[in-house]
Amino acid sequence: MKACPLCKLKYPDDRGTCFVDGATLEPIQDERIGTVLAGRYQIQSVLGQGGMATVYTARHRLVDRLCAIKILNESFSRNEVMRERFRREAKAAQKLAHPNIIEIFDQGETDDGCVYLVMELLEGETLAELLERGKIAMPRALAIGIQIARALARAHDLQVIHRDLKPENIFLAQDIGLDSEVVKLLDFGIARSMQDARLTGAGEVFGTPQYMAPERITSIDAGPSADLYAVGIILFEMLSGRLPFESQQIPVLFIKHLSEPAPSLRGLEPSLPEALDKLILELMAKDPKDRPVDAHRLYKDLVAIAEALGAPIPRDLSEAPESTRPTSKSLPPVAIDLWGKRVELFGQMLQRAYGTTTPGVQTELLQNIQSLVLRIASQREEAMAHERKLENVDASGREMRQRIGHAVHALGLDASSARDKLKDALAIGKQLSAAIEEARLSFRTAHQQIMFWEGRSGFLEPYTELAAAYRVSAELMESWCQAKEAFGQAEAACNASKSEVEDLEFQILQLRQAMASQEESIERDQNLYQTQLESLGRTAGALESELLEFASRFCEPLRSRPELGPLFRELEAEAEVAA
Repeated sequence: MKACPLCKLKYPDDRGTCFVDGATLEPIQDERIGTVLAGRYQIQSVLGQGGMATVYTARHRLVDRLCAIKILNESFSRNEVMRERFRREAKAAQKLAHPNIIEIFDQGETDDGCVYLVMELLEGETLAELLERGKIAMPRALAIGIQIARALARAHDLQVIHRDLKPENIFLAQDIGLDSEVVKLLDFGIARSMQDARLTGAGEVFGTPQYMAPERITSIDAGPSADLYAVGIILFEMLSGRLPFESQQIPVLFIKHLSEPAPSLRGLEPSLPEALDKLILELMAKDPKDRPVDAHRLYKDLVAIAEALGAPIPRDLSEAPESTRPTSKSLPPVAIDLWGKRVELFGQMLQRAYGTTTPGVQTELLQNIQSLVLRIASQREEAMAHERKLENVDASGREMRQRIGHAVHALGLDASSARDKLKDALAIGKQLSAAIEEARLSFRTAHQQIMFWEGRSGFLEPYTELAAAYRVSAELMESWCQAKEAFGQAEAACNASKSEVEDLEFQILQLRQAMASQEESIERDQNLYQTQLESLGRTAGALESELLEFASRFCEPLRSRPELGPLFRELEAEAEVAA
């Protein structure tokens, strides 16, 4: 593939010059640039490269919309497990449908067998890039943490665990309308549904060691609390400018996560509020049971700290129905009108160059060009009709996900409160259980005194010590009974909270199942329209290549004629606008 360095038009490798401005074509370094995926997405430039995938900027040619495309590298695409994990990233993010999670528009496979995702194009920087400049002011760090908690609450409610939360996977997108930054969680490539362990082999450990919860190191069955542990690490890093556990050796890092107590943030930054230090230490607790019960609880705690400090609370965007994908209403002008203008200029060239004695070859070339433009326009119109149907299906899917997501969120809040009650009841029950055992042992000791003095008395002699032992034992028995009664009440409260949690989780499960059922129907319709669009796109692409060939042959003998200079300059000006 080659490109014109002036107007950026793309050409096949066998072409040497641009028909628009006559410039010498230059090879495109990345062979994917200029190609079209699924008949719709034209790749424009490299946005970023990683060990597993390359991200490109692209333009949706039917609705003239910019997007980002992540293509899994060829070596990984040959691995079926990696391919499936990559596809799962799309499904996980699409299902979550939350403004603080990157939106996935589409997914597919390139002609050479590499899988790809089509995503919203974000402007801004990752949290990792921000942290390279040092620690972050507390109000901003709290705002970032609040948005991360919102995103995780939605993910965990729908039983999706991120499993690789780190600053590189947290994007700070600039929201021009709000004049603020919006946090977007990225890369759900190793996210796992809690109901699907098929893609994680025994003994496999995935994630980033600096942010990995202890249970992630020792078990693949770590739950949502592992993501909360990573949030604790990230909050610590944002506020202090360093990691709580550091080592160049991964095994040493693992040992630190497993056994070394987390450092107090106030030990490094004494000015930070105690409540924030306590929360971060709680997030980094070794035992998942000692961390906040869920992301909803984390969100509430962070908001309470921000409010106490007078720090701004970022607006909750989950109520906004808008997607980053505007619904198209018509073909973009560049798809048809530009070639219409070119055909008009070609006709003027022939008239100015030859008058009424136009060579037959040039006339035939112009007729072929006109015919191809009409055929491409027809293809575009048909494709646009399918695109509208597809976008209606997509819009229906987003509306369904948002509607169910809001319902799950409401139940999730109630479930979070019930989990808090259950956690408190369990803690009280544990204390009372200890109190019962202490009362039992105390009574046993007192009863031994009774036995001793009864032996001395033999029912023959009275002893004041025996009377005292009876009184102490009676008091201890009373305490034992009271502790037992209190434990019974706590156990009843615990059972009630547990029942409430189970009931709410059952309702959430019903909603998840309803979403899964509707997703299947939506996916069938999407696949139908996507297949039709891909076929139409391939046909249009072949016609466009043919059109470029005819246009180049048409312009080649005319470019040297000085009287046509103004028309060629007009042609170049149109190309600059399009570029």
